Formats: sequence, C-alpha cells, structure tokens
Amino acid sequence: MWSIVACLFYVVVNAESIKYANVTYEPAQRQLLDFKRDHPLPIGLWTKNTGDPVEIRDTITINSDQFNNQLLLDTMLTFDGERIPERVVHAKGTGAFGYFEVTNDVSKYTYADVFNGIGKKTPLVVRLSSALQSVGGSDLARELRGMSIKFYTREGNLDLLCLSTPVYLYRDPMFFLNLVHAFKRNPQTNLFDFTSQWDLATQRPVISHNFFWTLADYGIPNGYRRMDAFPIHTYEIVNKHGERHYVRFNFRTEQGVSAISSAQAAVLQGQDPDFFNRDLYNAIDQGNFPAWKLEMDVLTPHDIQTIDYDPFDVTRLWKNGTFFTVQIGRLVLNKNIENHFRDVEQGAYNPAALVPGIPGPPDFLFRGRRMFYRDTQNHRLGRNHNKIFINMPLYAKTYIRDGTPPTRLNMKNAPNYWPNSFNGPIPYVDEKRPREKLQVLESNAIDLEPLSNFYNYILEDEGHRQRFINNVVLSLVPVTPPVVQRALKLLHLIDRDLGNRVTVGLEVALAQAAAEQAAAQATAAPNVPIRNVPTADAPPKQPVSKDVIRLL
Repeated sequence: MWSIVACLFYVVVNAESIKYANVTYEPAQRQLLDFKRDHPLPIGLWTKNTGDPVEIRDTITINSDQFNNQLLLDTMLTFDGERIPERVVHAKGTGAFGYFEVTNDVSKYTYADVFNGIGKKTPLVVRLSSALQSVGGSDLARELRGMSIKFYTREGNLDLLCLSTPVYLYRDPMFFLNLVHAFKRNPQTNLFDFTSQWDLATQRPVISHNFFWTLADYGIPNGYRRMDAFPIHTYEIVNKHGERHYVRFNFRTEQGVSAISSAQAAVLQGQDPDFFNRDLYNAIDQGNFPAWKLEMDVLTPHDIQTIDYDPFDVTRLWKNGTFFTVQIGRLVLNKNIENHFRDVEQGAYNPAALVPGIPGPPDFLFRGRRMFYRDTQNHRLGRNHNKIFINMPLYAKTYIRDGTPPTRLNMKNAPNYWPNSFNGPIPYVDEKRPREKLQVLESNAIDLEPLSNFYNYILEDEGHRQRFINNVVLSLVPVTPPVVQRALKLLHLIDRDLGNRVTVGLEVALAQAAAEQAAAQATAAPNVPIRNVPTADAPPKQPVSKDVIRLL
C-alpha cells in the first residue's frame, strides 16, 4: 500500500518539476519545493507536545468540546508565547554556518588553539544584522551593520562581535543608552529623527567619526557578503612565552567591498526590504560561499609607549606606518541555517567569550560591554542561554545547576561544589598567562583630527566625497534650525571645505524643498468632505449639534 502511495507521490513531485522546468526560481523562493524533493514521503506522524499522535478529527474544533481538545490547547497556548523580546539593537538579521581555516603561522603572537596549526578548521556560526532596524524593518537603511562570529573552539567559544566600520561610536559605556535612544525611533512620533541624531552628535562629537562612515558609501554595503567587518577593540594576545602584543582584527571580504547609493537603495527598498538576507541565502545555496580573510594589525608593548595617539581609543583608526599587518586565515560560510529562531534568534554573542591566548581588550568600554551583553541575554533568553543548542560550546563541565530550562543534563550526579575531594571538574594552571595587567587611562577630550583625516584621506576620490556631502545635506534638511547651526559649526571646525560645501548644498536643498512644497500646495485638489455612508447593519448616524460639541 505504502509503496503505491510513494510511487504516486514521486510522480506528482516530478510532474511539478516538469511544470516549473521553464521557470528559474531563486533558492529562497523554492525552499518549500526543495524540502518536498528531499522528503518524497511525509516526514512522520504529527504529534502533540507530549509526543502522542494527532487524530485527524481533533484538527477541526468548531462544534466540538474545545476544552478537552489537547491539540488545541497545545497549539494555541504555545503560540501565545512564541515570541521572545527582540534585541534592543541589531534586532533584524540572518545567519549562516561555516568554518575558519588557519592559513598562516601566528604562534609568534598567540597560543590560542583556534589560530594555530596551518590547515586547522574550526566550526562557527555567524549572525549578520542591521543595527537600528526592528524585526521586520528594511535591510537598506543607511546605518551600521553587524557581523557576530561564534567560533566553536576546543578551548571554549570565542565570540568576535564586529561592525561594518573600523571605528566605534563612543568610549564610555555609560553613553550607550543615550546613543541608542537618539538614533532609534522618537518616543512620540515613532519615527527615526535626524534632529535627535545631529543634536547628540554636536554635543558629543566623539560619535561623529562613526557617523561619517555611515554617511559615506560604507553606510549601505551591497549586501552582507560585500562588506568588511571589524571587532573594533584593540585586543591583547599572548604567545607561549608569555610575550604580549596588541592587535586589531580585520575581516576583509573576498567578494570585494561594494556599496549601494542612496538612490539605488530607495528603489531596492520598495522591491525587496529583505535584500541583504535574500542575497546571502541564495549565494550559499548556489555554492557561492562568502569568504573573508582574517588579518590583524599588530603593535608591540614598546610601540604603544612611543606612538603619538591612543591605540585603545575605539573611535579612531591607527595611524599608517605605526603598525604591521599579519595574515591569520579564512572565514567561509558554506551552510544556510535550517531554522531562523533556533539558529539566529536564540544566538547569544558576548565579547567576554574569550579563549586562552586572547586575554582580551584592556579598555574601559570592553569592561562595560562584557557585563551588559550577559545581562541582555539573560533578559532575552534566560540565565541558561549558554545551554541553548546554538550557544553550546564543544566541551563544558561546570558547577552551575538548575534554573530556567534548558538545563541539558544538569551535570547529572557530579559534585555541585568546589573544591571537593570526589573528582568533580578541576581548574588548570596556565603558565603562559601574563602576571601583569596593562592599565589604560583614557581621556574625555574630543579630537577632531580623525574626522578631518576621514574627509581628506579615507574619501579618496571626489565622487565619493561628493556623495558623502550629499548624504550629510539630506540628513540635515529635516533638522530644526538651532541644531543645524551647531552641526554646520562642527563641520567647519572639522574641515573648512567640508563646512562650506555642506552649507551651500543645504541652502540649495532647502530652497528646492520650499519650491516643491509651494508647487504641491498650488496644485493640490481642494478638500472634499466624505459623506457618511450607512451600512446595511446600522442606521445612518445623526449629526451632532453644536451645543453637544460644546458640552463634549
């Protein structure tokens, strides 16, 4: 009987393949058809949450005893709790699985197992995201992108949280709340508000360097595959002799850096607001595996005492000629996620997830982030979020017990305290770990030199510089006059040519906007009152007298 059904099912599947043979569907569009191709028979019996099979008469609940229908209760009461809190930032994103392969010997700089042994491959998962969009927002807004990487190393998980720009927004962790509030939606209008963004930027110019990067071509990359990614901080790394180096990691896309203009983004946004997510999924499914080369810029302990800038300042670039660059390996994404909620939404990335040989950044911002990220994951996913499948390390034995599920095996019957004399998990001694710690003292002073360098040197050609100015002008058009004046003053302080060109461009843009408004008002149709049309179920509404309106 089942063999006959299977044969009929096979014919149907092939008939569908023939039917659609003359149409090419992208991988994201044919996902369900691919599943049916891979599973020519139903994958099994439908069950309730407790595992007992579903009887077909329980699938329809009208004219039935709904209270005793366990399938209905299972389905709807679970559905009611289907959502978890979305991320405060980087809420909209996608992900993929892949591996990291070591291509160069870097044992001179670090004894971290993940980066040693040419040819060694380490599995990983990556989450790619936009910074300010809520779930369901657009991939094509002009803003930061994130690329968070979880390496499943033999010495624990290593998380590197990267941005699409090589500079961060602030140095003081206390500033994070104000920055997010200013750049997210207005509390009354629920709209993104350039006035609040420029207001904060003119009062805390430290954020302006990163703001400049997003207003340039780097603000809208041509998909996640064609952007570089930077973990931002200056990391301390240690070799097997205990010698320290200070590095900035860079993931350089092998697809070539490419950008989308504001005009192109406006068109694409109307066609496909999930352009970035679709592009990544389709590329991987078609075998065009995205790859990035991992390199690190290196400073020695002697270097950091002789250079004329703060190498731990996350809001500025290192100066050319003061460091050297070392290649480490390649990151390749070669497998799409199978379930977005399991593999992406439940992913928990924490910059404090480090491994032996990489003690981590010594700056104050990192100290704050290593606390805050843990707290936000506790809020979103629960205190056992590292026992969720996607976050689990390859090896873990702890004295942590119980709490909100998942608890996995909960360490079974092993001793739950330390020290103990009954062979519970024991710590190890890392002879290579430095006994000294670097103390970084940071300044609150605002240095406009990095912004001037960005305008004059990072924007290498006049075309890019003009597109940057156009984007600055467009962002200033809706801003209220007092904030505009402060913004123009700041731009003149950064570079006189920049200030002058933005001022002229803004005057032209405002004049054009005023002319368009006047033209729109002149050609607008007169307001025609809409009659109150009665429905079949309700009598016509009686007009309310003026006396009643006064009473109201």
